[in-house]
Amino acid sequence: MVLNIVVAIIAILILGTFLLVFINILQKGPSRKDGRSMEAILGMPADQAGPEDLKKLGKADLMQLFYAAATPDFNEIKGEYRGEIVPVGVTAFVADYFINHLFGSGRWVGKGFNPVEPAAGWGYNLFAPKEHTGEEKINRMRKMDTSIGPSRFTEGDSFHLNYSAHNKGNVGTMRDEIRKINDQLFLGLGYMALGGGSINPALFMLQGPPKDLKI
Repeated sequence: MVLNIVVAIIAILILGTFLLVFINILQKGPSRKDGRSMEAILGMPADQAGPEDLKKLGKADLMQLFYAAATPDFNEIKGEYRGEIVPVGVTAFVADYFINHLFGSGRWVGKGFNPVEPAAGWGYNLFAPKEHTGEEKINRMRKMDTSIGPSRFTEGDSFHLNYSAHNKGNVGTMRDEIRKINDQLFLGLGYMALGGGSINPALFMLQGPPKDLKI
């Protein structure tokens, strides 16, 4: 009897998880451009947009914003940028928990980039202690390789982050794509195998002006 109850609870949890992921995928909206410009989606000129303007958008509009955004020049993304998860979708809390508790040593606060070659480079993530007093000590870890290449989400190229060469396990399956909203604001999509891969990305943004690289 007890075993049956445990099995039933496990089955409900598994089905519930699949249902949430399915809903989260549907919340992306159409997997193609709907023809709107960045200005039409934002309701303002893209060069005037900031992080708070992106937070006003729902998940489907943010996906359309990514589709409409420009491919950044590889060498313009250089230095350390402030980062933030965009909390949209029914599983946003899962992405937030992973990125701030399991991904690295502390709260995720940004990414650093070093474009070594004209079209290839490397980068890393920045983490701040969960609890701190006084000046924060930033931890720099979770290295990745960077490049420009075709997007897995839409037509055209994106700035790609590939974690496979420097990380193991599920983190090694992580891939990010970044596109440019304006000179100081970039929108990213990130995904891992365990979360469903590219059909179920989490959204994040990077904000400049960038600081100098530390490693």
